[in-house]
Amino acid sequence: MRVLLIEDDRMIGTAVQQALKDAAYAVDWVTDGETAIHAAESETYELALLDLGLPKTDGRDVLRHLRALGRRLPVIIVTARDGIDERIEGLDLGADDYLIKPFAMRELLARMRAVLRREGSGASPVLSNGKLSLDPATREASFAGESAVLTAREFALLQALLARPGTILSRSELEQRIYGWNEEVESNAIEFLIHTIRKKLGAAAIRNVRGVGWMVDRSS
Repeated sequence: MRVLLIEDDRMIGTAVQQALKDAAYAVDWVTDGETAIHAAESETYELALLDLGLPKTDGRDVLRHLRALGRRLPVIIVTARDGIDERIEGLDLGADDYLIKPFAMRELLARMRAVLRREGSGASPVLSNGKLSLDPATREASFAGESAVLTAREFALLQALLARPGTILSRSELEQRIYGWNEEVESNAIEFLIHTIRKKLGAAAIRNVRGVGWMVDRSS
């Protein structure tokens, strides 16, 4: 699941980026409003984390632009601006949630899961196709009587497949959902992750469509 992090504070941005990666999100981090708008126009994201005090273009104007694009992109404002009027303005401009700095990383992750559940973006309490299940809170997967806790990358890959059961995803599509900008991706990274998931859950957990990609069965 890919997240756009819009934060100009290097210390906060580094900490949030690492926490999101550890939680199995692919993260693209930008540090000014103009770059944020360009990223949102050219890439597809499941969620954006938006600071308000940005250089070049203020966060409120970024939010206005995101809403004017006509795409449904959930946005959580993450800012030190804690006035009630500013919170109301942010929500009225179209933000889905508003979190005040400083914050606990666990709370940010919980708010992200809650927003994504409302969007129906594969972050339900337990994601399942009737045979294969995945719990985002614990990263535990179950299939055919086997259960295992997945690594962050394994979880991200299986979550991408379970979000669209019956749909074949190519290597490039899976890479886009798992890795952020400037992350080095080895040529066999996707195959290796699928191998390790199958080793934990069984070979039938993920189906290979030769020459096309991979899928999980439709919900049953």
